[in-house]
Amino acid sequence: MKKIAVIIAFRDFRDEEYFVPKEILKSAGFEITTVSTEKGLAMGAEGGEVEIGILLEDLNPADFDAVVFIGGPGALKHLDNENSYKIARDAVSRDKLLAAICITPVILAKAGVLMGKKAVVWSSTMDKSAIKVLEKNHVSYLKDPVVIDGKIITASGPEAARSFAEAIITALR
Repeated sequence: MKKIAVIIAFRDFRDEEYFVPKEILKSAGFEITTVSTEKGLAMGAEGGEVEIGILLEDLNPADFDAVVFIGGPGALKHLDNENSYKIARDAVSRDKLLAAICITPVILAKAGVLMGKKAVVWSSTMDKSAIKVLEKNHVSYLKDPVVIDGKIITASGPEAARSFAEAIITALR
């Protein structure tokens, strides 16, 4: 059974971006371990709850086939840090599948793992700051809902959650 580490903010992860892919991935036979910065019951921006299995600083990408970052209002506040950058770099160096949805491709860009790659990130007509972070880190921004570049998958946000999960399944098979 293939194992996937799903990283969420302990507070204010985006519910659909976590629960929709989790259900699809579990239904496809993958084992899901939820990771965050604190142990206990994590809370989504819309009230969804999930028990945290592993602390971010204890996550070893070598133990998983894929590492997936989930977005939401709390993602950059709680996950935009050296622990996340180290995990992203380690996953890539071990040739693991690395995926990020919504705002979390910013974390991958800051970690340096998207340099020279194509990716998508959440943005709106009022807020293009995430696109600027990608471009500053030499990432080619695409407007597609899901972008696959080698073993890195990025998705634009909750509307792409199902396609994001399907891309992960395809890449892991």
